[in-house]
Amino acid sequence: MSVPSTPLVTDLYQLTMMQGYHFSEMKDHEAVFDLFFRKNPFNGGFTVFLGLSDVVEFIRTFHFSEDDLAYLDSLKMFSTKFLDYLKDFRFTGDLHAVAEGTVVFPHESLIRVKGALDQCQILETALLNIVNFQSLIATKAARICLQAGEDKVVDFGLRRAQGVDGGLTASKAAYIGGCSGTSNMQAGKIYKIPVKGTHAHSWVTAFRDELTAFRRFAEIFPQNTVLLVDTYDTLGSGLPNAIKVGLEMKERGEKLTAIRLDSGDLAYLSIRAREMLDEAGLTDTKIIASNELDEYVIHELNMQGARIDLYGVGTKLVTANDDPSLSGVYKMCCIRAPGKEWEMRIKISERMDKSNLPGIKQIYRLNNHGREMIGDIIELEGFDLDFSRGIKGIHPFLEYKCKYYDDISDAKPLLSQYVKGGEVIKVPPDLKEVREYVKAELRRLNSSHKRLLNPHIYKVSLGPKLADVTHKLRTEYMTT
Repeated sequence: MSVPSTPLVTDLYQLTMMQGYHFSEMKDHEAVFDLFFRKNPFNGGFTVFLGLSDVVEFIRTFHFSEDDLAYLDSLKMFSTKFLDYLKDFRFTGDLHAVAEGTVVFPHESLIRVKGALDQCQILETALLNIVNFQSLIATKAARICLQAGEDKVVDFGLRRAQGVDGGLTASKAAYIGGCSGTSNMQAGKIYKIPVKGTHAHSWVTAFRDELTAFRRFAEIFPQNTVLLVDTYDTLGSGLPNAIKVGLEMKERGEKLTAIRLDSGDLAYLSIRAREMLDEAGLTDTKIIASNELDEYVIHELNMQGARIDLYGVGTKLVTANDDPSLSGVYKMCCIRAPGKEWEMRIKISERMDKSNLPGIKQIYRLNNHGREMIGDIIELEGFDLDFSRGIKGIHPFLEYKCKYYDDISDAKPLLSQYVKGGEVIKVPPDLKEVREYVKAELRRLNSSHKRLLNPHIYKVSLGPKLADVTHKLRTEYMTT
């Protein structure tokens, strides 16, 4: 499962910091942390946020087992008093997040954690592990499906995934991102994802000849006969034999569901296959293609007029081949000593885009009267904004750059509360509902942000109060 089963899904320094807080003047401080990312993956124009349901479940079940504590004790790094403290340790804070499946953009707080400093700290690694990978794969799947067309991609990636757990999580994320099914049987069982598949080349080579192999498969699986036609010679034997079997099935009142192409010039072969199938009267037999596919290859196949009905995408989907990680980070934005007011915190870097935004914030998604997303405004929570006459937003890092937003139909707050005082008060929806939500989100995103090359940058701006506070803090920290 993709939910960590132990708090030890963390880095050592989280625990050393926890012990440090526990035995210092920071023991009773509260903090607020933001989880966000710095750039869209794949040089793309958007990211699909995923992992919230697992984050909420991780927090709900968070506790150190006796085995966990015994292991920590064996390291001889942690005091008995601290380990005793961990025995009854639970998260008792609050968690706000954007909805699972939301299309999001750099520097927006996807998850906001508020609570005791040590409780917020220990969550960092696990939350990043969950959100970074699942959001990455969901985004890759969405990009592929945008090129292939709705419900025209199946996840074939388990055998090339980064381990069994990686394969399972990738299948779930790929389905939410738009894939219509998976070859991964475990994902089908656990997540109720439709399972789909054909047969391997070994099925063909196991029989004395290709035609016999096809006939046997059709006899055993007459309701879902998909024949792999490139074991020997796609056009010379594979397709002719598949057509022969298809016609035999037709005489029996059955149907050859599809043929699959797994090598060669897929555009040319699919065009010829469609011609041969149609000439034989098998017009309802589909063509499936696989073999190192991704959004760029599928785009080119479409440009070349390929006649492909369904794509099996594996390696480059589940490994996020061209961008192996999402740049997610988890940064403190506020801290409060007992009985004191909140103090805003900011990280300053030589690269301005590696700094974070201070304060407890809300994100407002601006939609025009055509229900299309036109930009996001990040502002301090509790600071009222009047969107009725348009609004000026300030660039998060280049303070001299402003954007005026008008034609605003509504401004929707994206962050809502899922955990309050350690108790789950809102449960993210199931996979199918999130999958449909992703589709709806992408439909509302302008096509200029979805193109493969040089997508138009979706504008994320700061509201006036946050821009002013951020400027003052940057100036203060950069001069000290």
